[in-house]
Amino acid sequence: MVDGMLSGDWRVDFLDKCPYHHHLANKKMKLQLLPIALGFLLYALPVTAQLDRNDPLFLELKRQDSIFFERGFNRCDVDYLAGHVASDLRFYHDQSGFQDRERFLENTEQYICSNSNKKPIRRIDTSSLQVFPLYDAGQLYAVLQTGIHHFYLREWGKEDKWSSTAKFAHIWVLKQGVWILSEVISYDHRDPPLESQSQGNLPESTGSPDQMAF
Repeated sequence: MVDGMLSGDWRVDFLDKCPYHHHLANKKMKLQLLPIALGFLLYALPVTAQLDRNDPLFLELKRQDSIFFERGFNRCDVDYLAGHVASDLRFYHDQSGFQDRERFLENTEQYICSNSNKKPIRRIDTSSLQVFPLYDAGQLYAVLQTGIHHFYLREWGKEDKWSSTAKFAHIWVLKQGVWILSEVISYDHRDPPLESQSQGNLPESTGSPDQMAF
């Protein structure tokens, strides 16, 4: 990481608990969870072929991802977030371990939403999105959504600083017409290239925060 890229020592506490970013403690042990969890999502579930990018369900889940993270993560609408994650949420992270619903919400409030002057922001690489519908006796009940997302630090009066990139796999369950986030795997966290650590050097396919709501 370039010296001065992120001012202060905000990462000491934030990266230790943040649901989406990374820390380095106990890394070897926690990485062992990922093959098991990812294997469960990709092989144990009855996953059909990925949807065409123009399919209505693909577009619906693309919008769901957009709204969920823009409201719940970028704008810190904690009530919305709490209403759209499952009561038995299971969150696996390659560098910060396992989180249930309670810990996930607590960490989001404390480490994502506690300081508006130094705010983590999430943006997605829309070209990376894939959606796989899950059926039970011909009835759609959930989807597996995978992709790549990027994280930034937003400070007042400064350009956003690209801080990390990761892959994700989400299970969205359809409950009474509402998509609820049920299972999360966040993995392969990496620092950005040294020459691309500002908003002016975003990955080509990544949208702006305003675009993320659509």
